[in-house]
Amino acid sequence: MPSRLHLRSRVGQVQPRECIEAVIRFAFEEQLFLMADEVYQDNVYAEGSQFHSFKKVLMEMGPPYAAQQELASFHSVSKGYMGECGFRAGYVEVVNMDAAVQQQMQKLMSVRLCPPVPGQALLHVVVSPPAPSDPSFAQFQAERQAVLAELAAKAKLTEQVFNEAPGIHCNPVQGAMYSFPRVQLPPRAVLRAQVRRGRAGGGAPASGSGKGLLAGLVPFTYLAPPFRMTILPPVEKLRSLLEKLSQFHAKFTRQYS
Repeated sequence: MPSRLHLRSRVGQVQPRECIEAVIRFAFEEQLFLMADEVYQDNVYAEGSQFHSFKKVLMEMGPPYAAQQELASFHSVSKGYMGECGFRAGYVEVVNMDAAVQQQMQKLMSVRLCPPVPGQALLHVVVSPPAPSDPSFAQFQAERQAVLAELAAKAKLTEQVFNEAPGIHCNPVQGAMYSFPRVQLPPRAVLRAQVRRGRAGGGAPASGSGKGLLAGLVPFTYLAPPFRMTILPPVEKLRSLLEKLSQFHAKFTRQYS
């Protein structure tokens, strides 16, 4: 049975088709089972970006990929423009799965309790939205676009506020519901942390001069790892949060610069 390669779309970036094709080729060459988490397929905000289904790309690549590469695609009513987390409903579609493995998967699913009826009904609505000829189509489209437009505005706001703050960098939030800002730590803060760590461990701290600290340079290793932050709060609450975070980091930087 091949190993698995699980691809998630929760880093705020939208994969171009070329990237997806490269991933499929890699998985095929290494005999990996592809697991594509596509729950944010409706959440695409960046101009020029669009969602590409792994299954669609796989089928369009033709043989040998389309006929042999194993793939599982996931979707959920908890994300996207729906955001109905409490119903806990979703689905998986498998392609080219080994027959014996698929039989075991179906056996496992058949012995488990099924989700509540409201969740199943909601999932049916999500995968079968109103058609243009339906009376509710206009209202559905308007509500859907309103939700996605608000998310897009908050994605842009997050990027803008963070990138205006010294020492904070945030890549454009192209999609999904999260930003990944990265903060630059001031030299004295890093040095103090080294000293405290040395005292706690009973060892001596390393000299900062050898790492460029005394020259006011912060090596790449002293860039704090990006942290994930949601863009879901209402606009004004999100703006207030972003401003408070930026102000705190500015104060922290002045204190330890």
